[in-house]
Amino acid sequence: MVKHTDIIIVGGGVIGSSIAYNLLNDGYEGEITVFEKDKLYEFSSTPRSAGGIRQLFTTPINIQIGRYSLSKYLTFAKDMAIGDERAEIDFEQHGYLFLAQHEEMEQLKKQKELQNAYGVPSELLSKEELLNIIPEVNTDDLEGGLFSREDGYLDPYSVMQGYARKAKQMGARYIYEEVYTILTNKGDVSGVQLDDGTKYNAPIIINCAGPWAPMLSETVDLPIPIIPLKRQIIQFDISEPLTKRLPLTIDPTGVYFRHEGDSLITGFSEDVKPGIDFSWKRALFLEQLWPILANRVPNFERAKIQSGWAGMYSHNTVDQNAIVGEHPQLSGYYVACGFSGHGMQQAPAVGKGLSELIRMGRYETLDLSPLRFERFAENDLVIEGAIV
Repeated sequence: MVKHTDIIIVGGGVIGSSIAYNLLNDGYEGEITVFEKDKLYEFSSTPRSAGGIRQLFTTPINIQIGRYSLSKYLTFAKDMAIGDERAEIDFEQHGYLFLAQHEEMEQLKKQKELQNAYGVPSELLSKEELLNIIPEVNTDDLEGGLFSREDGYLDPYSVMQGYARKAKQMGARYIYEEVYTILTNKGDVSGVQLDDGTKYNAPIIINCAGPWAPMLSETVDLPIPIIPLKRQIIQFDISEPLTKRLPLTIDPTGVYFRHEGDSLITGFSEDVKPGIDFSWKRALFLEQLWPILANRVPNFERAKIQSGWAGMYSHNTVDQNAIVGEHPQLSGYYVACGFSGHGMQQAPAVGKGLSELIRMGRYETLDLSPLRFERFAENDLVIEGAIV
């Protein structure tokens, strides 16, 4: 059985759904079919993320993406409303804070200057000023920090569902089946084949399959430098509440923490073997995170684990940044993957950019060409210094 559509998006998470929404919102009149193998989004990367929204990056492209996406998340509830039902995402602008020791302050100063040049109101804080943000923080080994008041965190599952519901309402068709392979014909994509053998023809395929994106691309012998890496998040309670709501705070060790309701969540980029693995361990908190947290904020000394979970980073092994655009070796084959933990916060800009590239053949709102696949062969890498 062969069916026909105009655009196929493989992966109905936040990236795929943002692309579908932006295409339709920008006036695309063809049929968009989104394939998502996980109907309940049980193992989707988006709802398992820490939900951070930031502009505190070190490269122009990521700073611009962060600033654009922030503007869209501020109006998301209204923009994605269906009738009178707003798409609430619980965006809390408590800020983003990178804590720094003495040797790191000069680098943060340069980052601040670049961010300010692109309109980000980031601030360099002294160790005394850190206490205005987190009164309980231990600053003995700190020199200061880099802070953005506009940033914060939100509910990533609600963002993903908001995009998906709006895309469906505008005409996108979601099919909850797994794509087995991409089909080609004389150097062009021609469609996909599902696990059950059903074929869908389309002249445009967009690979948004997250940690499964490289496996899909290998079905047409086009490797993508992405590996899945497990990232664990632990939710915990403390006996003595903090005075203020936390910004999403990154310790010099790489451990991050923020509020999650009245509880807190924490995690870091641990060294793990590549592979799909959704297990989480209390030992991560007890042996690695807790000592660092308790040293940084004394209130964390009396902590109790509430829950935990693990999700997948689609880790770009070359430069840890997204790969966005048409593949140079296969006409009609687009990729939007390899976000290395930044997918949810970059989804609005990537959706808008790919909508323009597909409809008009060029970027207009934001030039995403630095993230093109060709940068690897051209050795024109995007080296981001603020990876969490």
